[in-house]
Amino acid sequence: MARNSVSLSVPEPSWFTPKRLLVIFCVINLLNYVDRGAIASNGVNGSQGTCTSSGTCTSGSGIQGEFNLNNFEDGILSSAFMVGLLVASPIFASLAKSVNPFRLIGVGLSVWTLATTGCGFSFNFWSITICRMLVGVGEASFISLAAPFIDDNAPVAQKTAWLAIFYMCIPTGYALGYVYGGLVGSYLNWRFAFWVEAIMMLPFAILGFVMKPLQLKGFAPAESRKALISMETAIPEVQDTEALNVKGSAESMKEEFGHTFSKLKCALFNLNRFSRFTKDMKELLVDKVYVVNVLGYCAYNFVLGAYSYWGPKAGYNIYKMSDADLIFGGITIVCGIFGTLAGGYVLDLMTSTISNAFKLLSMATFVGAIFCFTAFCFKSMYAFLALFSIGELLVFATQGPVNFICLHCVKPSLRPLSMALSTVSIHIFGDVPSSPLVGVLQDSVNNWRETALILTSILFPAAGIWFIGTFLHSVDRFNEDSEGQVTEVDRSNTTPLLGPKVAEARESSGEP
Repeated sequence: MARNSVSLSVPEPSWFTPKRLLVIFCVINLLNYVDRGAIASNGVNGSQGTCTSSGTCTSGSGIQGEFNLNNFEDGILSSAFMVGLLVASPIFASLAKSVNPFRLIGVGLSVWTLATTGCGFSFNFWSITICRMLVGVGEASFISLAAPFIDDNAPVAQKTAWLAIFYMCIPTGYALGYVYGGLVGSYLNWRFAFWVEAIMMLPFAILGFVMKPLQLKGFAPAESRKALISMETAIPEVQDTEALNVKGSAESMKEEFGHTFSKLKCALFNLNRFSRFTKDMKELLVDKVYVVNVLGYCAYNFVLGAYSYWGPKAGYNIYKMSDADLIFGGITIVCGIFGTLAGGYVLDLMTSTISNAFKLLSMATFVGAIFCFTAFCFKSMYAFLALFSIGELLVFATQGPVNFICLHCVKPSLRPLSMALSTVSIHIFGDVPSSPLVGVLQDSVNNWRETALILTSILFPAAGIWFIGTFLHSVDRFNEDSEGQVTEVDRSNTTPLLGPKVAEARESSGEP
């Protein structure tokens, strides 16, 4: 009887199961990259106005045509989000130690929703550029915290596969964005693409504030620690506490949004947190395994970022593809899904170790680069599509392994910062400069085939950098914090809080 009362008095977890958590995070990630693909599509991005030698001029279309942007300015639009990402990523990663990470995601997605709405109302180059910067804030909160949540709750034998499923949404989102942007631009107006995205993201932004907050391995805000300690030491009082919580739930929910922002404001000026942040940054930057992994990722993302933005235009100009958005979108969806999933499952079959991840990264990228480079050498569109598809399939196999290394070469308390720094680095040294630089290169050489070959060749150095990683001494530090090095967290909080852990533990030990 006592055992039954204990199990009933323990607060039940939220309706989130690990699989539901994965699905929701995948949908959010998908929407994030649909936005990227949409702004790169011919339907939304559009084209410049042209004039013939006889003086006949045609007006441009989409963003580029309406705001009269050159290729360099057009490339900046794909990179503007980096400003918000660069500023916000380390802040969100650092605040995860004092503010519940799931609430931080809610804050970021709210900013993302408002910024995307603003893109639809933009009136010139600078207004849409500022809105794109704010979009980066939303990505900063989500990307740096979602992957650790998934890694916490994935089955041990399927961690890389679960990460692969999550990161599969990047190429899939881009591809759907191409198709979505092309259709909206053709039948409505490019502004509607952003408004619909905002409407679709709004429920997830609200979810971050109204549902029971989740905790990360190695982290627990002070109020969460007190609640768990109280539950373990005063089980008979839980029912009374629950009654009080139910009575005040409506009032506390009303104050949740304002309370979270208040915490953010106070935390920014806390000198101790800044000192801890710099110490954590130093620990990451002296880790050879982490640095080599991120350097290879930067070179890889330089190519993939330019592919995603300029691919449809290059295909249209080189091979006269009338439906470049649909063709590139279709290839990217198929190759992105199967390639990313295959990379995760192959690494799990090889046994998920950091050394094996480096081997898979270097080999898949090298062989994929050969196929992609050869594809652009052919004049036949069908030969290009066949070879380029195989190359993309191999190149996308890196998504699971590269993020597995980022999460497992550092201790759990550093994982949000590890993901944040990785994300900032691959953008600031990868796809952010690549889009405008490729635009400058194309303006100079005026030959899309030559531009594509030069860009694709950068995949070879990426494979070489990851090959160096196979010779580095590496240690999987996933469980290091639970061995006595937990940062600001009670030892009992080092497991994910998606299930009734306390009740299970008590029942299994036979305690009343």
